[in-house]
This record gives sequence, C-alpha cells and structure tokens, in this order.
Amino acid sequence: MDQENRWNKRYAEAGEAYLFGTAPNHFLERRAALFESGRNALALADGEGRNSVWLAQQGLTTTAVEISPVAVEKARRLAARQRVDVAFLIADILAPGWPPAEMQEAFDWVVGIFIQFVGPPWRELQFSRMKELTRPGGCVVLHGYTPKQLEYRTGGPSESENLYTPEILRSAFGDWSIEELVEYEQDVAEGHGHSGKSALIGMVARKPVIVDTAA
Repeated sequence: MDQENRWNKRYAEAGEAYLFGTAPNHFLERRAALFESGRNALALADGEGRNSVWLAQQGLTTTAVEISPVAVEKARRLAARQRVDVAFLIADILAPGWPPAEMQEAFDWVVGIFIQFVGPPWRELQFSRMKELTRPGGCVVLHGYTPKQLEYRTGGPSESENLYTPEILRSAFGDWSIEELVEYEQDVAEGHGHSGKSALIGMVARKPVIVDTAA
C-alpha cells in the first residue's frame, strides 16, 4: 500500500475523531517562546492539522503539507473552528521535483513532528528537503521516537531503522548549529495514535547564514 492510501485509510478509520488529537505536540507547545521570532512556518506531513493550527495561533503565517486528502479535509475543519488561516497543500514531500522553487529557503521555521515513516535512504532525502525549505538563519524543529520506543509500542513505526538517535540527528544536521538536542521519556496523550509512556527525542537546529566576504 502506498503512503497516500495508507494514511487515507488510517485517518478515515478514525471517523470524526482526530487520530492524534487536536492539541499541539507537547515538544512544540513547550517551546512557544521560540516562535515569537520569525514571520512564517511550514509544518511537514502535518496530518489533521493540530500543529499547523497551533503555529498559526502563535501569529505565524503558516503552511502545512500533507499527503492525505482525508487528513487535510479534517485539518481545514480544525482551522475553521479555531478561526485561523493555514495554507494547506496536498503533496508528497519526497516526490521528484519537490519542493517548488517558490518554497525553497522560504521559511523561518520548518517543523517535522513524528514524521518517521521512512527508513535511512528516504530519511536522508527527507532531511535534505527540510534544509532546502529553511531560509538562512531559520530553524528546523524535529520531534520523534528513539529505538527504545519499540519496548513501549505506544505509537510510532514498528521498524527500528525509522527511529532517531542523537547520532543520526547530529550527523544529518552537523553542518548546522544544533541549539537543542534532548532525549527523554514521558507519558504522551496525543489522541489514540500516541498514548502512553514513550521514548522521545527532540531537536532545534539553525541553518547557517553564509556571509559573502568577497563583496
């Protein structure tokens, strides 16, 4: 089953309920002060909209990208209920030729919350796309599960290779300034999809600004 059909099925099976709830991800919400700077944000693989809606509530011009039309329809309803504007795009962030030119280096904040649906070769491309989308001086915010999550099975992928370690993130973003990298365990209550004790990791990394010394 391809990714679009897989996620359409999961979100449709939830019915009117939201699979991961309507409240923002806790790692994101606890860093609200970070988002007082910057003008805009992009939420990748944003599902039913809980994180993009929250980013818009922080005053950021917000775009959300999601592969599942079923999820995007639910996300539009959530944004309307919360009376915020979010630009929702239905797209596969790993598709050839994506992102379009107008989105490259366009965002102060690029946010990826529990986007661990691919293994190492595709993850490298996923991280590369995130870097392309971030403007110089902007940040990537990433949150996900570590391999210990396989012991808890309270959400996330069942493939260990999809999970993050500090070493994976340091290697992928070693050419950026990693402002925060934290590994921790916590009880999570984010809808039916993420519920219970969880092994987690979060990162904030800033893209360097290249100074033209020849000018």
